[in-house]
Amino acid sequence: MNAAEMTAKIADGKGFIAALDQSGGSTPKALKGYGIDESAYDGDEAMFALIHEMRSRIISSPAFTGDKVIGAILFERTMDGQVAGKTAPQALIDKGVVPFLKIDKGLEAEANGVQLMKPIPGLDTLLARAKGLGVFGTKERSVIALANKDGIAAIVAQQFEVADQVIAAGLMPILEPEINIKSPERGSADLILRDEILSALDDDANGPKVMLKLSIPEVPGTFDALVEHPRVLRVVALSGGFARAEACAELAKNRGMIASFSRALLEDLRHGMSDSAFDAALGEAIDEIYTASTQKSLASV
Repeated sequence: MNAAEMTAKIADGKGFIAALDQSGGSTPKALKGYGIDESAYDGDEAMFALIHEMRSRIISSPAFTGDKVIGAILFERTMDGQVAGKTAPQALIDKGVVPFLKIDKGLEAEANGVQLMKPIPGLDTLLARAKGLGVFGTKERSVIALANKDGIAAIVAQQFEVADQVIAAGLMPILEPEINIKSPERGSADLILRDEILSALDDDANGPKVMLKLSIPEVPGTFDALVEHPRVLRVVALSGGFARAEACAELAKNRGMIASFSRALLEDLRHGMSDSAFDAALGEAIDEIYTASTQKSLASV
């Protein structure tokens, strides 16, 4: 796939984006869910080797193809690693899956009800390396806890500032201002975030396209205006802590939004499974998430 083919697949393809980008802070939890306790490894290098083995197993599975998984988000170490004797981005491309890279380096302490991204040192160098490996786009995460307009405005401003740097490097940015689904002000935060993003998009009405990765809104259809905006290539949804069945049910109520799930995709996979059992469990998860991404319920109409 060349860049134009990747753009077309992400814009119009039927399916979802797999989030295989757990980083240092979330990797122990991901490994524990996979059946590997912290006592089974010693130090970060051993930990990252194990999570890379898990991701390689997923990407190499016959259940994981571009027919239903149109994209995948990688952690930097995964991008730099090998899958079946190829670079991870090339292994994805060969399966018809568009590669993305997680670029954020964690979160600042909460202020004004939000957590901004920490600085990203060496970003230009990282973006150039990613592009050289065939990566199509990036993802950057910050977190919203409360419906604080000043805080959410700061989140959106920072997201677009980093996105501009990504675009200048020739890559497609996924902005991810995640709203905590357990927030007591979730619905209000959804509305403020939607309006702040719309304002930022409209400030440069003829500007380049971006992608959005958002928490599934409390009220279905809240993000319809973002789905329809001419500057938005695609709106994808994070599972945000919902189990897969609930995440899929909620996603199906929102037209135009497709999944970009991590935990909800991986929740039934275990290290000790035979290859056939692993592939079957992954295939069932992919089918369920694909259906929620492509077949919308009456609640969304």
